[in-house]
Amino acid sequence: MKLTFDEFVSSLTDMSDLLSPPHSSALDGDPGLVPYPQQKRAEYRAAGLWSGRTLPADLVAAARLNEGATAVITPERELTYGELFDAAETLAIGLLSQTSLRPGDAVMFQMGNVAETVIAYLACLLAGYRPVCTLPQHGRREVGLLAEHVSARGLFVQADFGRGHLVGQAQSLLADGSVDEIVVFRGVAFEGAHSGDDVRAAGIDAGPVTLPYRDLDPDQIAVFQLSGGTTGLPKVAPRLHEEYAYNARAWAELLSWGPGTVVLYPLPIMHNAGIALGLQSALLSGATLVLAPSAETGILLDLIASTHPVAIPLVPPAVAIRLLDDPRSTGVDLSGISQFYVGGQKLPLGFAERLRDTFGIDTSQKFGMAEGMFVATPPGASEFVRHHTVGAPISWADEVRIVHPGTDRAVEPGEIGEFCARGPYTIRGYYRAPAHNAASFSPDGFYRTGDLAKAHVIDGATYYSIEGRIKDVINRGAEKIHAEEVEEVALRHPSIANAAVVAMPDRVLGEKVCACLILETGAEPIDVTELAAFLLAEGLAKYKLPERVVILKTFPLTNVGKVSKKDLREAIVRLIEQEKAHA
Repeated sequence: MKLTFDEFVSSLTDMSDLLSPPHSSALDGDPGLVPYPQQKRAEYRAAGLWSGRTLPADLVAAARLNEGATAVITPERELTYGELFDAAETLAIGLLSQTSLRPGDAVMFQMGNVAETVIAYLACLLAGYRPVCTLPQHGRREVGLLAEHVSARGLFVQADFGRGHLVGQAQSLLADGSVDEIVVFRGVAFEGAHSGDDVRAAGIDAGPVTLPYRDLDPDQIAVFQLSGGTTGLPKVAPRLHEEYAYNARAWAELLSWGPGTVVLYPLPIMHNAGIALGLQSALLSGATLVLAPSAETGILLDLIASTHPVAIPLVPPAVAIRLLDDPRSTGVDLSGISQFYVGGQKLPLGFAERLRDTFGIDTSQKFGMAEGMFVATPPGASEFVRHHTVGAPISWADEVRIVHPGTDRAVEPGEIGEFCARGPYTIRGYYRAPAHNAASFSPDGFYRTGDLAKAHVIDGATYYSIEGRIKDVINRGAEKIHAEEVEEVALRHPSIANAAVVAMPDRVLGEKVCACLILETGAEPIDVTELAAFLLAEGLAKYKLPERVVILKTFPLTNVGKVSKKDLREAIVRLIEQEKAHA
């Protein structure tokens, strides 16, 4: 019979059993991987940042210490660490016996925020597979491109997600050879695919198995994360075992997470923020992860009321505004949330103050990326730091450089420039993407994020504010207009609840400024003339004034809750074309 989790962890006589053996040819095994320099790897290990173990070994070690504690809560299930890792081990054994997938294979995910996703992710790690953190919202073409890029052989799908369309999409991917193996969870498998229930049953009936994770090379890829869009050549961040585990530990240590800490995560878990800020940071620290099936405010309020979380580590402002505006929120005690981190978009003016005054929540900010670097306002920071900066890097070994865009030349202190990062959990290159790497990484290994930032020295400490994206600069003739600057000033208008400024095409100037606005409830419409007068009175330069105003009820959001300016720009282009057609 298969070992139970109790027997499994008790068979590990000491932590050295979790160490991976050395692999002399580790860095030569995958030409698509850009490795950390040998000297940096040695420095990070000597400093105790990198453990010398694989990511799954670190997770198993943490589970061993917290076996009886609650690991994961969903509206459907509650699992202790022992139950969670026992289920993951069972599934891993079943996958190895029932599918052709082998250690080193990449496995894609199209699953939502359910317990089966967490179990399947951990099972992949234990089986030595490499999870590819795709989202259930990705379409057939996107999944196919990514599968080809990382040579993925497997795909896990959730049959009852959304409209139930993922099974049909998976059939198409299997039929055209994009993947070799498909496992269907929470539903009936189609011909040629495996049922998750059957795979689990096979794992229960299997004899003793030594899981492959103990023989993996910690210098190699543990997880693939996606960066940016998936059109054209994908940008895939290869997250390595030791650095990815350290990324999660550093976040948990910053916030003093441990046994008894309850963490609510409302965004897609199969995303870098979900894995690094939510799942792995909670499990490695012994905390409890409450997984919300969606960011719908009613669901969040119910989970807050029933589980009493201390931390919500990432809420896009658009989601937080919905929470703030929902009348049901006044009936739920939110004051116990001491770590409420907002990220993905600049804080709307007055938003943090409303949260503080209405609900007793102190808002903090963070800034991060699939490529690694996390910046956050630390606990105990002043209100000015929390409201007006995204804070400081979460690790003392992180390095930040603010440079003139397109160069490696540092700006003067206090000037805006491109935010560049290097450190013990920031990748040194995208996977199989030399063209992207030449543009995105400096010769000495700094990742050029494309974000505009400014350094602020406050009480002797350096914090950073994000001032927009380089590509979010509108080129109006010879003038460069930062969208976030216009947004910040527009949000001072008492009738404007939210603003997103985007470029619209112009035959003469190339681009002009369009302001997309969401108005406060009951506010009168605002036109270009009124908005211009207000912005001029607030001191904005005339050439930065929007030349079109579009009033919307809501903004389109990306899969992870950020305002989708791409969708807004495309909508404005369609509107202009329609106007021309009817002129």
